Amino acid sequence: MYSTHVIAFGIPCVIALVAAFGLTRRRVYPLPLPPGPHPLPFLLQLDTKQPWLTYTAWANKYGKIIHSRLLGIDFIIINSEAIARELLDKRSAIYSDRPVIRTNELYGLAFNTVLLPYGETLRRHRRIYHQILGAEASGSYHEMYSRHANELVVNLLDPNSDPQALTQVFTGSLIMAATYGYSAHGNEDSLLARAYELVDIGKHIISPERAAMFTAFPFLEKLPFWCFGGVFALMGRSRELAQQLLNEPVDRVKAQMANGTASHSLVADFLSQAHDDAGEDTMKGVALTGFLAGIETTASTLQVFLLAMVLFPDVQARARAEIDQVVRHDAMPCIDDRASLPYLDAILREVLRWYPVAPLGVPHTTSNDDVYGGYFIPKGAIIMVNQWALSRDEDTFPDASRFDPSRYLTADGKLKDNLVNHFAFGYGRRICPGRWFAENGLWTAAAAILAVLRIDHAKDSNGDKIEVKPEFTTGLAIHPKPFRCSFESVNTAREGQLRATMASK
Repeated sequence: MYSTHVIAFGIPCVIALVAAFGLTRRRVYPLPLPPGPHPLPFLLQLDTKQPWLTYTAWANKYGKIIHSRLLGIDFIIINSEAIARELLDKRSAIYSDRPVIRTNELYGLAFNTVLLPYGETLRRHRRIYHQILGAEASGSYHEMYSRHANELVVNLLDPNSDPQALTQVFTGSLIMAATYGYSAHGNEDSLLARAYELVDIGKHIISPERAAMFTAFPFLEKLPFWCFGGVFALMGRSRELAQQLLNEPVDRVKAQMANGTASHSLVADFLSQAHDDAGEDTMKGVALTGFLAGIETTASTLQVFLLAMVLFPDVQARARAEIDQVVRHDAMPCIDDRASLPYLDAILREVLRWYPVAPLGVPHTTSNDDVYGGYFIPKGAIIMVNQWALSRDEDTFPDASRFDPSRYLTADGKLKDNLVNHFAFGYGRRICPGRWFAENGLWTAAAAILAVLRIDHAKDSNGDKIEVKPEFTTGLAIHPKPFRCSFESVNTAREGQLRATMASK
């Protein structure tokens, strides 16, 4: 797995470290900056694979808001949800911009809505998302959610199946259907495979720590990227994949519209209206961003759900009992049942908290100077919310390492808050615009799985239980490392209904 920090870059980093002494001289501010390590210890002490762990440890030493400087760039790390809400939500006029991530542009990913600077282009992107994936629009996808979730359940019953691969196929197929009206053909689907390849490159090259090197030393862009090694050698492949994925699915929708076979989708709906080339380019960027961002985060979250169900069978049993009490034994749960299944919603909130799939979120940057708690936050500072620290805040989540959905329920069993307000979806004007679609898809998949299947430890050739540990990959986005588990049908009536439905397709 590629490193997530500039000190893994080889010789160019040695040059950077030497030059950094000239870039980190003290600046004069009207108030003190938040406390934090000096630049050189920052570089040497940082866990290069899991920097959120270092930031969390620093919170105990320096406080909930930390400052450091990397290659002349101010970094503010927030380790408190209350501070994140105060700054990014309530002062969104200052905290809604993104830092310039040159690697994002160099790799052909400039279309990426997530990293667009705050301005009119971003507003156009978000308007399209709101029309297609907002709270009201997401309600029109109920049948689509159920169809893909039911197929996932049947596929998981195959003893030779790969659960991690199936969650990726489920997520990718669902998002492609909504975005392009496209039906994926398993994990061998060319479009889906290329999308995951691009995601894997992207999540290792757009971290702010990496981008800092190119911001501080622009001349590095003139060097051949193969000399950096690792993921940097894949710049050409990234550009090629980005162009393919921007254009091929849209061209397919256009052809289907011409012959009258196009399905309802984001792209088809957009193209049915009159737009110029600039509008179509915007739509392509919106569609591909939604596709790429959704497949990585949603699949990873669903894998965390499966991991939790293996490790906490009592939680699984309670959720299944709730479903069986509310839903007929020969019927599948649907979105209309959601209000009557609060414990299942609590499970999803706990899944998002227990192992945040984007431990450092997406960085913001300040468009003006600001002051918080007597500390000065300079214009242009990169603001990072350490979601890992938020998830492990013992004041908010006692015994935080324990998976406990009940922490989201009141004494009488009602939900305390709304899932779409979870810190995992971001803050302020940059909150995830597809969060309603994502959470509805996750809820439908989790409900379908628990309504039909018991998830348990797999057994080895001697019949002994194979232990499972919560181990995760590294990078801007993380997911559980492959683990073995088994799936057993516990409701033959529901299983039979699903198989009959699939056979009739």
